Amino acid sequence: MVTTRNVSAGSFPLNGLVLSKLTAPLLWLVILFFAGSSQANAQVDYQWWNDLHGWKPGMPSWKRWIIISPGYLGPNALPVPDPRKGFNPGQSEISFSASRHFHPGDPTQDISGRLYLPYADGRIAFEAYGVIIENYAFSEEIRNERFARVEDGRGITQGDFYFSTLIQIVRNRIFPNTLFRIAGRTASGGGYNAARFSDNPGYFFDFSFSKDLHVNHTTLFRPFASFGFYSWQTNSDATLQNDAPFYAAGMDFKTGGWLFTGNFSGYSGYQLTKDKPQITSLHVRHDWETSAIAVEFLMGLRHWEYQTIRFTYSWKFDAL
Repeated sequence: MVTTRNVSAGSFPLNGLVLSKLTAPLLWLVILFFAGSSQANAQVDYQWWNDLHGWKPGMPSWKRWIIISPGYLGPNALPVPDPRKGFNPGQSEISFSASRHFHPGDPTQDISGRLYLPYADGRIAFEAYGVIIENYAFSEEIRNERFARVEDGRGITQGDFYFSTLIQIVRNRIFPNTLFRIAGRTASGGGYNAARFSDNPGYFFDFSFSKDLHVNHTTLFRPFASFGFYSWQTNSDATLQNDAPFYAAGMDFKTGGWLFTGNFSGYSGYQLTKDKPQITSLHVRHDWETSAIAVEFLMGLRHWEYQTIRFTYSWKFDAL
C-alpha cells in the first residue's frame, strides 16, 4: 500500500513512487502524439484545383469549400464517440492501437494512444487520447467530392487530441450504474487541405447507464445505454456550429478474463451534409493482471462509410 504525506487542499496525493510510474507512459504518449508529421508547406501550383471547381480570384477562400462533416472528412475527423458503460474502471491504463480503415476510395491506417487515470476510488477519472499518426491514400473521386487540394491523394498527418472528465454518479446500487462524461477536442489535427480533419474544436457530453446481471461469480451480462450531445464548429458563415444528439446502446458478456461487447451508436446533426453517422461494433478483450489485448471491428451504417479493424495493447497500473 502506498502512503502519502498531508498535502494542501486542491492538490493530489502523489509521492515519488507514483510519479515515477506515471512519468514514462506520460512522456511516451506526449512524444508519440506530437511525432505525427503534417504536410510540408512547400509552394504548390493549385491551378488544377481552380480549374476543376471553377474557382476564380475574388471568390471565397478554398477553405470554405471543405465540408466540415463526418461524411466528407477522413475516418478520424468526427468519429462517433466510444460509448461509456455507466462506470469508471478502477485501474489506470495506457493503451496504443493500430487501426486499418477499409474504404474503396479512402483506405486509411493510423496509430492512436490513450491515457486513463481514475481518482478517488474511481469516482472521478481523467482521459486523454488521440490519433498519433494517420496514413491516407484516397481516390480522385473522393478527392473531388471532398474538394481536397492534395492532387495525388496521398499523405501522412497527425490527428486531433481529446481530453475528458468522467464523474461517477451511481455505482453498485439498485438504480443502474450512472456515469457523466464531458469531453473536448482540440484543433490539432492536420491535413485540412486533404479533408482529413476539421481544424476546428468541438465538444460532447453524455450520461451512460448499465446494470450487471450476474450468472455466477465469474460470468455476467451487462446491458448499457447512453445519450448526450455532440457539437462542433463548421466553416459556414450561415451555420457556425453543428449540434447533434448522441446515443448508444449495447451489451457486455464477461466471463473470466474475457470481455465481449456489441453496440450500436451514432449522432444526428441538423445540416443535412452527411452529418448523421451511425456505426455498429464488436469488441473482444482479454485481461491479465497488468495488461490486456483487444481486437475491435467497426462497420459504418450511415454517413461514416468505413469498415475498421483495430488492435489494442493496454498496460494497467495503480498510479493514484
